[in-house]
Amino acid sequence: MQKTYAYAEFPYVQSAAQRSGVVQRHPLVIIGAGPVGLSLALDCAARGLACVVLDDNNSVSIGSRAVCYAKRTLEVWDRLGVAAPLVEQGVNWQVGKVFFRDELAYQFDLLPQPAHHMPAMINLQQYYLEAALVAACQRQPLVDLRWKHKLSALTQAEVDGETEGEAEGDDSPARLTITTPDGSFQAEADWVVACDGANSDTRQMLGADFAGKFFQDRFLIADVVLAEGDAALPAAQQASTTAAGWQQLGSAPERWFWFDPPFHPGQSVLLHKQCDNVWRIDFQLGWDADPVQEKRPENVIPRIQAMLGPHTRFELEWVSVYQFACRRIKQFRHGRVLFAGDAAHQVSPFGARGANSGVQDADNLAWKLAAVLARRAPAALLDSYHAERSFAADDNLRQSTRSTDFISPKSRASLRLRNAVLELAKTEAFARPLVNSGRLSTPTPYLTSALNTPDEAGDEFAAALQPGSPCADATLLKAGQAGWLLQQLGQGFVLLSFGTLPDLADWPELSACQPLAVGRDIEDSAGLIAQRYDGRPGTVYLIRPDQYVAARWRQFDAAKITASLRRCLALETHPGGQT
Repeated sequence: MQKTYAYAEFPYVQSAAQRSGVVQRHPLVIIGAGPVGLSLALDCAARGLACVVLDDNNSVSIGSRAVCYAKRTLEVWDRLGVAAPLVEQGVNWQVGKVFFRDELAYQFDLLPQPAHHMPAMINLQQYYLEAALVAACQRQPLVDLRWKHKLSALTQAEVDGETEGEAEGDDSPARLTITTPDGSFQAEADWVVACDGANSDTRQMLGADFAGKFFQDRFLIADVVLAEGDAALPAAQQASTTAAGWQQLGSAPERWFWFDPPFHPGQSVLLHKQCDNVWRIDFQLGWDADPVQEKRPENVIPRIQAMLGPHTRFELEWVSVYQFACRRIKQFRHGRVLFAGDAAHQVSPFGARGANSGVQDADNLAWKLAAVLARRAPAALLDSYHAERSFAADDNLRQSTRSTDFISPKSRASLRLRNAVLELAKTEAFARPLVNSGRLSTPTPYLTSALNTPDEAGDEFAAALQPGSPCADATLLKAGQAGWLLQQLGQGFVLLSFGTLPDLADWPELSACQPLAVGRDIEDSAGLIAQRYDGRPGTVYLIRPDQYVAARWRQFDAAKITASLRRCLALETHPGGQT
């Protein structure tokens, strides 16, 4: 019955630099080989930037941990060439159902708009994800993965009280002490990105504390492996104490969340299906629960039997008790060190905002690092990483806190209000947006970013893709073959036009832009590109390398596009002083 996963382990290899004792300088060192660090390494390598990835362990993560990966994150991985096998292996879903006690309160659809290449969400155990990303990195000659290499010290020189590396033109590297099974050695780096998790050693070395709060509640994660005959759970469970609730559930994979169910009264439960007949169950326990006792099988198994029914055959794959926090680092950049993922911010797991926001940190940062190291942009461009991703972190923290307040009311009055909303949601549409079982991860638009160029006065657009928005996908034809818009945008600056552009060779300052003309280079076969971008004849979009809209105009103007491009590279600011 039990699915036994052989956790991938990777060999420790002593580096030539450690053997020789020569201090080697690297353009980029990434600390942590989790989903964020590995995604960043692949993204940087795709842009021609060599990097070293250090990890103090030599295996993928133990337990499924992060399991839900959202459409935007999948689009990032698709750009990096690794999404297709993940989507094929994972459990695709887009419908969520919320139950109050043993009745369906309402359901939602994460992808009501058709014709997107990537699904709304997939569920896949983190160990599978990490194994796939490691394999991709091993195929990439610009990624140097070093296992059992622990960062034990990090220093940056100070000049006149400022951290060296912050001033433009300063070339002093960060200095790293790295410990391996063969001892310690020194290395230098132009830039260091800390992707070493919520308990980041790098953050502690720099004294960069988190600000925010822990929530006084505990949750139990149980990854349950079902016997083959019970793999259709829960639709087949008629003997369960929640038979009325199970009967309402469809056979397609969905997200199910219960408030105050009969099998776990007074608390909440979340159920997700993963591949290999593994089901993730989150039980709310309350603040007084003993985390050590709650993890014991003799206490976990009765909870699961009460939920799934006494005749369901299962085994426990992984159990953990956690208390979550909503907090972030004050500054995402400290001189030559930048923070990403859980090292920069923490949120509750409800909403799948942790790993997804971390991969989107990497998506935001990679093209900026590549531009700075290629000397196409000043180091000040990296300040926009803090501005944009701290804004996104605050959005995720706000959404996560609201979810927590709804799931765990702090007073009797709040509980009564929440239950009234859930009752109304069964029949009244106005109440359903108030139900919050975890707002699922969506990308945060950078609408106030200094890298944006605001719409021109008089250039009215019906489409919602204003500057700072992530690009929307759509079907197309290219040379008669069906394809997808985001795959055509690639990894550099793109001028997406509706109608033929002038020859960009006449403007050398636009040489960094790839032209992509709808009607010449690609065919808008279903009319969705024009619809989603309000693409009237003559319209031009400037797309950033991370596939965000930088600017848009109703007609081509080389001078305006040049100014916008320079703004994207932090070479100049908008006259309006936008921040």
